[in-house]
Amino acid sequence: MAVKIIIKRIVPLNKTEALKPLLQKLRNLAMQQPGYISGETFKRIDRPGESLVVSTWQSMENWREWVMSDERRGTQEKIDHLLGEKTDYEVYSYD
Repeated sequence: MAVKIIIKRIVPLNKTEALKPLLQKLRNLAMQQPGYISGETFKRIDRPGESLVVSTWQSMENWREWVMSDERRGTQEKIDHLLGEKTDYEVYSYD
């Protein structure tokens, strides 16, 4: 069963440029993973710096394998360090 992953981030304006290559790397790596279907990034209009990422995976297992991969974890740690907080994930399935 496909799952949707929701990732919300608040990025201070002075860290936007430093974050861009890390997020691009993460997206490029994810697109190569088994089970990855799609991803979309949204910027909140009324709150500058707030973004929402929605990715779709074929299964929870595919998502779990990606989350636990050393490739992803290394880049994610750099993102969390830059932002000063851990990234929060919400996982949803279709009814």
